[in-house]
Amino acid sequence: MTSTFGHHPVLTPLRGGSVCAGCAAGAEQQRSRSSSRCWMLPCVMEEPLNQMSASQTPPKQEMNGDVQVHLEGVPAEVLRQVEVCLQPFKLSENQLKEVTSWLKRDMNHGLRKHRHKNAAVKMLPTFVRATPDGTERGDFLALDLGGTNLRVLHVSVGQELQRVVTMDSQICEIPQNIMLGTGEQLFDHLAQCLSTFLDTKPSLKGKTLPLGFTFSFPCEQKEIDKSILIRWTKGFNCSGVEGHDVVQLLRDAVLRRGEYDIGSIAMVNDTVGTMMSCGYGDQSCEIGMIIGTGTNACYMEEMKNVKRVEGEDGRMCINTEWGGFGDDGALSSIQTETDRQVDRKSLNPGVHIFEKMISGMYLGEVVRLVLVKLTQQKLLFDGQLSPDLLSQGKFETRFISEIEQEDVGLDKAQVILTELGLKASPVDCQLVRLVCDTLSTRSAQLCAAALATIAKRIRKNRGLDHLKTTVGVDGTVYKKHPNFSKMLQDTVKVLAPKCDIKLLISEDGSGKGAAMVTAVAQRLARQSRLLEESSGEDSEEEMEEDDEYQ
Repeated sequence: MTSTFGHHPVLTPLRGGSVCAGCAAGAEQQRSRSSSRCWMLPCVMEEPLNQMSASQTPPKQEMNGDVQVHLEGVPAEVLRQVEVCLQPFKLSENQLKEVTSWLKRDMNHGLRKHRHKNAAVKMLPTFVRATPDGTERGDFLALDLGGTNLRVLHVSVGQELQRVVTMDSQICEIPQNIMLGTGEQLFDHLAQCLSTFLDTKPSLKGKTLPLGFTFSFPCEQKEIDKSILIRWTKGFNCSGVEGHDVVQLLRDAVLRRGEYDIGSIAMVNDTVGTMMSCGYGDQSCEIGMIIGTGTNACYMEEMKNVKRVEGEDGRMCINTEWGGFGDDGALSSIQTETDRQVDRKSLNPGVHIFEKMISGMYLGEVVRLVLVKLTQQKLLFDGQLSPDLLSQGKFETRFISEIEQEDVGLDKAQVILTELGLKASPVDCQLVRLVCDTLSTRSAQLCAAALATIAKRIRKNRGLDHLKTTVGVDGTVYKKHPNFSKMLQDTVKVLAPKCDIKLLISEDGSGKGAAMVTAVAQRLARQSRLLEESSGEDSEEEMEEDDEYQ
């Protein structure tokens, strides 16, 4: 895990070995009972790591009582200079606590009626008012439009309360001419794809099923079944859609086709779907988090704190849009010059600062720029750059996960660096792995700080001494990196010690999750109808019973 918790400047640890700033090439020093040992390092630390218990030490750090060191042979002066370059990326416990304070403030701003417009963390109401309770049942359709393919799904939920979820789906391509055509053409195409799918399901013919619609473009949601497209992204530019309700456009297309009907439609954000897909099997799941190409989180907030929506009873899921954290300069004190360079060269400079420090779209580029700097300083590759290393986007984020694998990471590093046109020595491979580890650790720690902020908020909202909750998680960075989950959980324990958080990988948030949002909405609607049916005048018998107690 980290590095600079406490007072001793420790290099970010490599899986299977690391070095302390005060040690050269794994030199042995005598241990004493009064000293704390640096992680995976045979050295003496003058002061212990704050709050980090033995149980939080990463696995496989020791072998037969001794410590593995993967940086043997690295010249001491080279190591010292590399550490100087990496130091700005290492966050202390106090810095991470500051991050939680800044995010807490920005979340409050986003929830307020008048400060929301200028808030960096938007805190968007989703109109999802409950998580699954396990009693949801029925058949549901789902559409997942997030790119050049549309996915159409049939989801069957809760057969006889057995909590069985079965799914089958079909992929439908969105041609380029439709992506750039009119809105009517696009939604007619979606309706046609849905019709083609239903033709393969004779058992669904003639049924009017509710539908969950995952529409992964920037929208302003007005109700669970009303969502206004703000702007197109991902190569789409269909006319007549921006500023319009995409749910109504879908309904209009289905009506034009006239072959089938659909019931209620629930708009679903992919982060909310992540939470809901986990919530069906684990009713304590009230947070959803994505750490992939981008990053975001949602959670169940008390309605009384959601000032932009009428009503104070119950809860509502809030889509934080935390990727925008820092857009107002809140993170400037921990941004490095490399982070600023990545931002300047991005497609959206000044926007989504937090996301650019931690997510898969940018993490590989941050590593690439650090490697370029170290090579220019003649600390890597004998000072010889390659055209690929100088090319934006050539060092992919997936390389980080491969290089940090426990047993084969250094071999993978050799292969990757060779493919990038670099002549890498064994020492180069070790240092590249150190760079990758440093940046992935920072990513995990920043995610953990943000997650800890949400968990502490929920605990405080509910007046609990201790919170136990589950987080539904999705995203390739979280799922593919060999150590990300461990680093994240260890940091959350330090920053939110009164919150017991279980991380649960989501299965198909945009499919199963979309269906669960619809299923919960149906359940709440049924409960509401029951209340309305029983809201008339009391019977004479009931009034007589009341009289007996007076």
